[in-house]
Amino acid sequence: MAASRYQGERVDIGGRHLRVARAGPVSGGPLIVCEHGAYGSATDWAVVQAMLAAKGRRSLAYDRAGLGYSDPGPEPRDGRAINDDLEALLEALGETSPILLVGHSMGGLMVRLFALERTRALVGLVLVDAVTPDVLGLPGVVPGVQVFGRLLQMVSQGAKAGLMHPVSWVAGNPIELPGEAGAEKRRIHASASHAQGAAAEVLCWPETSRMAGAADLPLDLPVAVVTAGPSRGGGALKRVQEAPAKRARAGHVEHVTAANHANLLGPRFAAAIVRGVDHALGKDA
Repeated sequence: MAASRYQGERVDIGGRHLRVARAGPVSGGPLIVCEHGAYGSATDWAVVQAMLAAKGRRSLAYDRAGLGYSDPGPEPRDGRAINDDLEALLEALGETSPILLVGHSMGGLMVRLFALERTRALVGLVLVDAVTPDVLGLPGVVPGVQVFGRLLQMVSQGAKAGLMHPVSWVAGNPIELPGEAGAEKRRIHASASHAQGAAAEVLCWPETSRMAGAADLPLDLPVAVVTAGPSRGGGALKRVQEAPAKRARAGHVEHVTAANHANLLGPRFAAAIVRGVDHALGKDA
């Protein structure tokens, strides 16, 4: 896929490159690191990053290896390999400030695992309609994950034949990203290599969940949870999503009633994510 026309740079992490999109001040204060979900990319965070920059906050979003405009990485593409890449990326960028991790969907597993296994100074977590390790214990989830992984493999084959281009114009921008960000989201959605990279991650989802569930998060780590849809009627899924914030000494939960899993990151609802960041940073919203 050609280089991004929307934003970002490709950063060498040791013989391969990851696409990075940075926003806000060049330095000063914690770095907010945004981790996208399955089949996502740095582009997903365009609205959130713009809102953070407007408040003087600096942020970084990136395409994980094999997704978007990033080079593939060695398999298996489990959470530990993904976090190794993030560490290498932060080192390549010369980032030494504390970080705040924001994870959407399956990215919630990656940020939780980072908090458990890495020594870099961490100021908090924001989990955005996130997958938690306990989600795999819910009925039907494990078979669903396996089907999703196989489906992405099939999508990759279809995309090689150009079949995803018309689909991407109809369903390629569920976040409702505006302008060039929306166009880039559709381009990535139609990419065969992107689907292949996403499949490799999804097929490792159970192992990443096992790693991320091996221990509890530190009680003194601020955790903000932002979910899509109303709390009432959410059942077991809402309970497991809320649990990390309810366990933390400094926890915050917000259910965005009118949002769905994707457009929670878009212009209509992203302010809730910024409020979660404010909480994790210990600042007024």
